[in-house]
Amino acid sequence: MKQKIIYMADDDEDDRLFLSDAIRKLNQEIKIVEASDGDDLLHLIETENTKDANILILLDMNMPRVTGLEALQTIRANEKIKHIPAVMISTSSDKQLIQKAYETGINAYIKKPNNFDGFMKIAEALQTCFLDFEQSVK
Repeated sequence: MKQKIIYMADDDEDDRLFLSDAIRKLNQEIKIVEASDGDDLLHLIETENTKDANILILLDMNMPRVTGLEALQTIRANEKIKHIPAVMISTSSDKQLIQKAYETGINAYIKKPNNFDGFMKIAEALQTCFLDFEQSVK
């Protein structure tokens, strides 16, 4: 069975903590790699050995230095990692930004919750939709 890795980029440390806790509550074996912005995320993805892993990228929309959209554009332009599913989790409800995220290649957009139960529901959905299946590189 392949290792499961989640790359999580969010400048809000509390949100990273809540989501990490919710994911670990469901599955202790998932490796979570945290970044505080898109630039750090891109560096981590490029330097880690992820060849034999099921990977999921979680992005906040609004981050300093490199935004979630900018990081997503770089990911989708890179042949080695463009196949990795990416989910944007953000407080933004700007329809134009959300549309741009889908046009850029986001797999799903989820509005950030304001309580732990909401983060648990997101963790359950991520597990079901992205992490329970073997990924294949095309």
